[in-house]
Amino acid sequence: MNLNSCEKQKSGALGVAAGCLLLAAWIGPLGAAAQDAPPTPGGATNLSLSAAPSQRARWTQRLTLGAGDLLDLSLFDLPDTAQTQVPVGPDGNITFLQAHDVHAAGLTVDELRAKMDEALGKYYQNPHTIINPVSLRSKKYFVLGSVTAAGVYILDRPLTVIEALARAGGLQTGLFDQRTVQMADLTRSFLVRNGERVPVDFERLFRHGDLRQNVLLEPEDYLYFASASANEIYVLGQVMNPGVLTFAPKPTVLKAIASRGGFADRAYRRRVLVVRGSLDHPQTFVVDTSAILAGKIPDFALEPRDIVYVHQSPWVIGIQVVDSAARAFIQGMFVEWSTLRIWPHFPSTLLH
Repeated sequence: MNLNSCEKQKSGALGVAAGCLLLAAWIGPLGAAAQDAPPTPGGATNLSLSAAPSQRARWTQRLTLGAGDLLDLSLFDLPDTAQTQVPVGPDGNITFLQAHDVHAAGLTVDELRAKMDEALGKYYQNPHTIINPVSLRSKKYFVLGSVTAAGVYILDRPLTVIEALARAGGLQTGLFDQRTVQMADLTRSFLVRNGERVPVDFERLFRHGDLRQNVLLEPEDYLYFASASANEIYVLGQVMNPGVLTFAPKPTVLKAIASRGGFADRAYRRRVLVVRGSLDHPQTFVVDTSAILAGKIPDFALEPRDIVYVHQSPWVIGIQVVDSAARAFIQGMFVEWSTLRIWPHFPSTLLH
């Protein structure tokens, strides 16, 4: 039943097969952005395939050092003290002359310079440390899912979503009706930052050319492109074994929950949420599994890539529960993809 009319059963919404979403092109008409497109998160405007030279990414406004960065150091007017490509160690510390294990991670170059001057002041009169970054490799981002070269990439300059995808070789392709198509489900793709989903509409970006969705990446961002060929159902929340269920003939809510071990002790069974379609514009249904078990209403038929979310308590404000379901899906898909694709081949996921 639709979330906006929770007490009415809508049998007409059942039995519609979603099928595989096959995309004919991943960029589309990038030259023309749709007029009704939502603004870029934070109100910024970036109508470009790449970051404009005058545009500064938020993370570059206070550029900090980290493990793996290489620095050239010397003391002013003392050329014999010069040391090249001094690394910031895994512990975040750096050693230069008599200044041993000075913590550099999280500091800007100016802040580290002041710290070095203080440490070397015990051995030199009014030292002035010169620090030149040689290679900044501590900032990285992740491109996962249905791309040609998934992995960890160095964020060495301001980079947009399109540029990040290009670095990863673009979307994976396959043959359909004797044509090469991209095998990605843009409606289920997402960008995660600091544990939260960034509201980027990938379908508007790649199919409608809305460059306002072409946001700048930040360090530790996770960019995930879901596979269009995966006919799966996602059972999440208060079940014994949350995870992915291979799509089977005539699946229902109760069958899906039973296949993941049944309800957990804290599960609220009278309002199970089913999310269908795009993460940005989902179609939602509320299923009373207690009424189904009592024989009062029929079981709810599922479609490929439906999300079945079992909450732990009664809920009223639907949008909050939908957001929780989307967050659970994102976390679950990242863990599932990483476990199956990355860890068995960990040596191949070195930094690009």
